[in-house]
Amino acid sequence: MLQNNSMLAQLKQNMHDTTPRAEGLVKGTDRGFGFLETDDGESYFIPPPAMKQVIHGDRVEAVIHQNGDKQSVEPETLIEQGLDRFVARVQKREGRLAVVPDHPSIRNVIKARIKRSIDEDSIADGDWIVARLVRHPLKKDDRSFYAQIEELVAKSDNPAVPWRVTLARHALEQECPDAGSDWPLHEEGLEREDLTATPFFTIDGESTRDMDDALHVTAREDGGWRMSVAIADPTAYVDESHAADMEARVRAFTVYLPGQNVTMLPEQLADDLCSLLEGQNRPVLACTLDVNADGSLGDYRFFAAEAVSHARLSYDKVSDWIENQGDWAPADDIAPQLTALRDLTEARTAWREAHALVFKGSPDFVFKLDPAGNVLAIEVEERRIANRMIEESMIASNACCADFLAANVGHGIFNVHRAFEPEKIEDAQEFLATQDINVDAEALLELPRYKELKRELEDRDDAWLDVRLRRFQGFTRMSALPGPHFGLGLAAYATWTSPIRKYGDMVNHRLIKHVLKGEQTPPEASEALTDQLTERRRLNRMAERDVKDWLYVRYLTPAAESQKAFDADVIAVNRGGMRVRLSENGATAFVPAPLMHSDRSKVVIDDKEGRIQIEGEERFKLGDAVRVDLVEAREETRSLVARPTA
Repeated sequence: MLQNNSMLAQLKQNMHDTTPRAEGLVKGTDRGFGFLETDDGESYFIPPPAMKQVIHGDRVEAVIHQNGDKQSVEPETLIEQGLDRFVARVQKREGRLAVVPDHPSIRNVIKARIKRSIDEDSIADGDWIVARLVRHPLKKDDRSFYAQIEELVAKSDNPAVPWRVTLARHALEQECPDAGSDWPLHEEGLEREDLTATPFFTIDGESTRDMDDALHVTAREDGGWRMSVAIADPTAYVDESHAADMEARVRAFTVYLPGQNVTMLPEQLADDLCSLLEGQNRPVLACTLDVNADGSLGDYRFFAAEAVSHARLSYDKVSDWIENQGDWAPADDIAPQLTALRDLTEARTAWREAHALVFKGSPDFVFKLDPAGNVLAIEVEERRIANRMIEESMIASNACCADFLAANVGHGIFNVHRAFEPEKIEDAQEFLATQDINVDAEALLELPRYKELKRELEDRDDAWLDVRLRRFQGFTRMSALPGPHFGLGLAAYATWTSPIRKYGDMVNHRLIKHVLKGEQTPPEASEALTDQLTERRRLNRMAERDVKDWLYVRYLTPAAESQKAFDADVIAVNRGGMRVRLSENGATAFVPAPLMHSDRSKVVIDDKEGRIQIEGEERFKLGDAVRVDLVEAREETRSLVARPTA
């Protein structure tokens, strides 16, 4: 008997070892079936009964079944659970409690229980909650999916649902921090120069409250300019042991969403004590730097000071005045500074175009909301001369900060950007060769050669080439050590000009003060911190995108109902169709292949090359300007659907 059991076990093991299997990620669809996508690019069909054992995003090992010339898979072993903490809507039916994850590719209705600390009567059908998946059918001893409701995010009728749900999805704070009201100055060992009589000015948006940079600019008699940059100094109030600093370290950035900001620092600091309000004496960290007539940077000096903003200016009014439009005019002590700053900006831009890099600017799309959060309009804000004046001033002063920290400390919070991911260098080289651009793979990692390559690409003015190349390019990350910023074409870059809204800038302030005070041991700037800052910045950007997507759908629902036409640009191509950005308002919409032609077999999509053929002729490619009709706005998935205009 034992021998037979042993033989049976061996037989089962042999069958297991010889049964073909595949490992990959589960991709769900809204029609009940799914696909298993393997790391080597293979795709296997998962039939509806098998999909009931998995959720979109699960990483599984599955058995491959062959039925004639067709293959399908049956998930067998859970390698990594794709769903853990998630936002969902409550479903209450006849006393039974369930949750429906808020995800475009997940349609599972999951049985649930409520965490003991939550009053069950406070949770109603349709409410938004945070849940955690506690059972999975592919786990040992689990027979089905089961979730626990851990937090009520918003009632179903709350007008702030888009903001509440989005912040909860990304585990971001819902409110500004509250860390008391007593804010004495901490000035030990730091001397401040008195600049209160110097006519500094700020240029910001009309609604900006957390103003953290002020300027004073004069033209030098020997040519060029001298610019003083005064930056708000929250570290004068908040030392590293303060609760407000600990909270700011976690938050890392102020979150800017349409209609709502969630500040990194308590509002009393961000919008009052530290903000460079007109006429108010403020502690600042300052830098005076020389800009030569050709736009190159000369000597600079960092120091602590007290300063007063003598004028609160706005981008539009300054731009109008410089362009001889409108009735507004600056005060007599400000007007010549604005003229000097305009000239400095043009010289500095020309220098960066020749010796660094200047990327083409794109407009901002600003949501105008009523008190209930309804979108009244979406306005286009172009980058005008005043925006460029502030941008060039900040880039110049941040380049000085990077040089200062590298020379005097050796570490800090640096923004490092490699043009190409190292693992994609060979692919990028091969792609460029197909475009008659031959470069050594190693050269793509060197800043001087990349600047030459970027200028060559800009001269071609090929939108398809530019968008296609992005597939190989890297992202900006924070680093404790200096490194090149390929995007700006600079050898090093470290920001210190936004300490009210960026924790990394607060760290750099403390490092600069460490040098000014002659201290021996500099504050820490570890890779663990820079990794956390990089991740937090990613989450903030995703939250901003998600709220905008929600508001776009609500705002454009009437346009979809009337099938309004829009000009757009193709920004992505995948196997199912193409994604476009509407020029009028910045919204993105998906154009599925079936809406390109009634016979799907006549639509051939090359997602690798970013090209689409219809009936044998190329019709669309990455970077193309197109005309589309908006045909559907889906609030449940926050997505827009369009089709090519006939």
